[in-house]
Amino acid sequence: MDRVTVHGEARAGVRSTARVTARDDGRGGTALPVLESEGSFALRRVRAPGSAAGVMLVGAMSGPLGGDHFTVGADVEAGAHLRIGSVAATLALPGQAKGEARYDVRLTVADGARLDWLPEQLISVDGSDLRVTTRADLAPGARLVLREEQVLGRVGEQPGRLTSRLTLYRAGRPLLDQELACGPGAPGGWDGPAALAGHRALGQLVVVRPEFETDRPSAAVLDADGTAALMPLAGPAVLVTAVASDALRLRRTLDAALADLV
Repeated sequence: MDRVTVHGEARAGVRSTARVTARDDGRGGTALPVLESEGSFALRRVRAPGSAAGVMLVGAMSGPLGGDHFTVGADVEAGAHLRIGSVAATLALPGQAKGEARYDVRLTVADGARLDWLPEQLISVDGSDLRVTTRADLAPGARLVLREEQVLGRVGEQPGRLTSRLTLYRAGRPLLDQELACGPGAPGGWDGPAALAGHRALGQLVVVRPEFETDRPSAAVLDADGTAALMPLAGPAVLVTAVASDALRLRRTLDAALADLV
């Protein structure tokens, strides 16, 4: 266990890292010259369709807990195709150490490369405090499928505090920058009619495809009750945002949207 600093104060916490590099193997497939993990993470290569390389993120320990700092990085080089998932949901837990936990994701995708970032849900447990930051840096000819899902509390439980920021850059220019804060201490209105409106599962799906430069889907409401919407971004990309009463309904909505977009 390492020492981390939270709000200027040293506290006990775990630093966990995972790093993947995907590279065109020159034979119509994708090699993984870098597949490294430590702390709470274990990385496993799995089968994937076509030319893609598949990687699963395995939680070797519980968490993130208060004071922990998790970091995941993926670098997809030109011509490679990488699919990253996780074997189970991530539980943000209170832990014995006070203070905020952090989970940082850094993704880089080169020209002619594709990354599918499809982890399981993040569940914010009562009493936890987690800040998640996800940043993707894309070359002009890069492709990206990115899904994020958050569940606020377990069954019959209030959520912890969860702050999630998602930023995407294409050719060095911002494509998307959004932040959501939920739970105790979050700005007022997060659970009101203009935000979650009582729903406890929320998710985002971003699809970036060069073909969207000339043939991009139009803005649309995706379901009859208005809980999912598609919005074109200022580039060859679209954002689907959805809320639902539970994780299963949320996944069905995002899966249906993804099937129409790729």
